[in-house]
Parts: sequence; C-alpha cells; structure tokens
Amino acid sequence: MSKSYPRLAPDEAADLIENEQTVAFSGFTPAGAPKEVPKAIAARARRLHAAGKPFRIGVITGASTGKSLDGSLAQAEAVLFRTPYQNDPDLRKSINEGRTRFYDMHLSMLPQAVRYGFLGPVHCAVIEACDVTVSGEITLTSSVGAAPTFCHTADKIIVELNRFHPDALRGFHDIHEPEDPPYRNPLPIFRPSDRIGAPTIKVSPKKIVGIVETEALDEVSAFRQVGETTSRIGQNVADFLVAELQRGRIPKSFLPIQSGVGDTANAVLKAMGDCAGIPTFEMYTEVIQDAVVALMRQGKVRFVSGCSLTVTSPVLRDIYDNVDFFRSKLLLRPQEISNSPEVIRRLGIISINTAIEVDIGGNVNSTHVLGRNMMNGIGGSGDFARNAFLSIFTCPSTAKDGKVSTIVPLVSHLDNSEHSVQVIITEQGVADLRGKSPAERARAIIENCAHPEYRPILRDYVAMAGGGHTPQTLSAAFGMHLVFANKGDMRSVDWAKFR
Repeated sequence: MSKSYPRLAPDEAADLIENEQTVAFSGFTPAGAPKEVPKAIAARARRLHAAGKPFRIGVITGASTGKSLDGSLAQAEAVLFRTPYQNDPDLRKSINEGRTRFYDMHLSMLPQAVRYGFLGPVHCAVIEACDVTVSGEITLTSSVGAAPTFCHTADKIIVELNRFHPDALRGFHDIHEPEDPPYRNPLPIFRPSDRIGAPTIKVSPKKIVGIVETEALDEVSAFRQVGETTSRIGQNVADFLVAELQRGRIPKSFLPIQSGVGDTANAVLKAMGDCAGIPTFEMYTEVIQDAVVALMRQGKVRFVSGCSLTVTSPVLRDIYDNVDFFRSKLLLRPQEISNSPEVIRRLGIISINTAIEVDIGGNVNSTHVLGRNMMNGIGGSGDFARNAFLSIFTCPSTAKDGKVSTIVPLVSHLDNSEHSVQVIITEQGVADLRGKSPAERARAIIENCAHPEYRPILRDYVAMAGGGHTPQTLSAAFGMHLVFANKGDMRSVDWAKFR
C-alpha cells in the first residue's frame, strides 16, 4: 500500500465536499460501504446548519448502505437526493415526507446512467478499499456495486482504507465495465465462475486526494430465525422446483439461482439446501448472505457469483480466516454485470424474489405501501424477473396480523408486471401462471396463494367484475386498500358499496 497519498482525518475528508455536490459512495447493502467519512459529512452538515448555513448533498450508491452512511446523513438532514435503493428508516421517513428526492432505479441501469450524466456530475467518490497502490490500483472490500464507474466518473476520490478487510481479498473481484452503446461487445460469461475483468479498479493516482484509515466492521444485521410462515414458503419453493425437475422442465443438472435478500430469502435457501431432490447448484446473484455461505460449507452450492458479501460479522470473519477455501468458490462483480439482462438470459437463471403485494392478474408491487409510501426500492428484482428462465415471487399471504391480504384485486403500485412474473408462492401454496389467461391466473392465485379468510372476498370481487378479458372493475379495484386505510382491516370490505 502506498504512503504517497495524503492521510486525512475523517473531518478533513468531509471538508473537501461542498453544499449541493453529488457524492458517490461504494457499497452494495452495508457491505463495502464507507463508514467514517459519511459520519464526518453528517457532522459537518450539523455544524453548518447550526450556523444557519445550508448543506445537503446528492447521494448515489450501489444499493442500500448502513447506519453510518444513509442513517447518519438522513438524521443530519444532509441528503438532497438519493438513488437507486435504500432501506434506512430515517432516510425512508425523509423520502416519504418529501424532504429528500428519491429516484428508484433498476440496479443494472445505474452505472450507465452515471456514465452518461443522467444524474449530473459526480464531484467526489468515497470508496472503501482494503488496499491501494502508488499506481492507482484499488482493491475493494466486501462488495463491488457501482464503485468502478464511480471511480472513473468522479472528479476526485477519497479512499476509506479499512484494515478489517485483508489485502488477501485481491483476486476475489472481477472488475469489468462494458462499453457504452452503440456496438457494445458481448459479455463472455457462460457459467457463473467465468472471469472477464481485472482484480482491481485502476485510476489515475492524481484523482486520489486522500486516504482515511479505519477498522470499522460492515453494518450487516442478522436476519431473524426461520419462522413457521417463512419455513412453509421455503418448503413450497423447494417442492415446486423438485416437481419441475421431475417433469423435465428444469435440466437435471439444475440451473443457476438468484435469490433476493431478507428473512424469506434465507428461508428459501435453507429449504433448498435441506432438500435432497435439489442437486448441487451454482448461484448467479446480487447478494451473498449467510445462508449462501452455509450452503457452500455444506457442499450444496458449488460456486456463487455476486455483487456483495452481505453477511454478518462472524460469517465474514470465517470467510477471511479461510480465504483459500472460498477463493475458488465465490466471485464479486459490478452490479451491471451481476444484474446484466444479457447474462441472466444466457445462463437461464431461476430468479426468486419477494413481493409486498401481488394482484390476481400476477402483477407485483415490490416497493410501496398503499401505493404511496416508499419502502426500499425495486432493487434488482426487475433485472432478474424480466430475463429469467423461471421467475418466482414469494410473500406471506397476510400481513399486520391478518388485517392485510398481500393478494389483492389490483396492486397499489406496479413494479414487476404480469408479463415478467411466472410463479407466485406463499405459505398457502403455489400458483404457476405460465400458459394461463387472466381469468385462469386469478383463479390459481386466489385458490392456491391467498389466505383462506380472503378467498371468499377475492372470489366475490372476480364475480362482481363480470366479463372482459381481465377480471377487473375500476370502481372496486382498490376497495380492499381503501377499507384498510379507513378501518384498519381489509376483511371488512363490502363490495356492494363499490358497485
């Protein structure tokens, strides 16, 4: 590691950033996100606000981050705009109250949008690294995200050199940026383990204006233990995939898996790992979480290509203590490669993501509550669902102690349309929507996926909708949502009032 770059205290680094500038931070989930510099920027914002001076910055990242970044900046009222994805409660509140502009984006599209200037100039990139050389080679830590694009487009770079992550990580990353159109070359990835890039990001050393040293851990929270509902969802997914194998609709060698992040995703992966009928498989995904590492240890997952190691600290320490074991089994890529439609379609990915709500036509809402308040963002679900060999969405059939049905007549916000959604799975069962008309899809979703308490309500809605190609009626499509907003329980809907 070079000693030629200026060593900066976090507050000295923060002083290099001015009001209304755009700052791009490394990281994809809390993995690989800077910690000390964002906290110092938040402290600078508070000082300036106390002095009656404005200070807010545009924030671009790969995906969500941790409390030290999104959380501290939001609490300091320092976020002018934010893209492409977030999951911090303080930032979410600021977005939904209109104090922070939020641009929800497909994660595969972000780097190109940055390179083409759709989001304006990037004044500074703050990049977490485990090593940086005098020649400008940056070795990233536990994620890649959009860091290569941020480094190449930013006016200047601040490196947060994190000593917790060993420089033995060199070689775990496959850094490649595709050409911009027209006449792009193909991405020559034919199996998850194929490498097409370099182990480091290479920049002009003149762009690196300083290094902030730290040993801060990634701020990845542990997921909850698998509960009864998520366990049943996971088992339903595993049983469905085994049935597809037995019917010959999935190759005997199986196909690469993409899995979303969260409690349900962990339960699905655990069920797949425990299922003897599912052979050893590979993954081509975004987020590598604890369950994936456990499957690698079991020998159930042969290789995983992802964008981030979003694992808890004990699991990350285990990986770092056994670098040689994992070096041949996992690879971290930029998000426009991990989420590339071209590669997803070529590999024949089985995509498994979560939904907030699903309607009887098979449309999925992944982002908004009651069509109004943003939760996190679409993330990469659309990148995979639109291009997968098999696109699966999972969710519990109810929420809020049964007062909300996640199966509704019409989603209150559309993220993934019926044209991209092939299979819906809840703890109640499986609705295979392939080769079905809208009326057939409605019956399959209601009878197989809706909670028994809500099936009569949804059947009555379809009957009221009458004829037409799609069983919908404009006067009542959001009736269940309206009743919940007014009375707090979708079960009290009276369709006669919406005729």
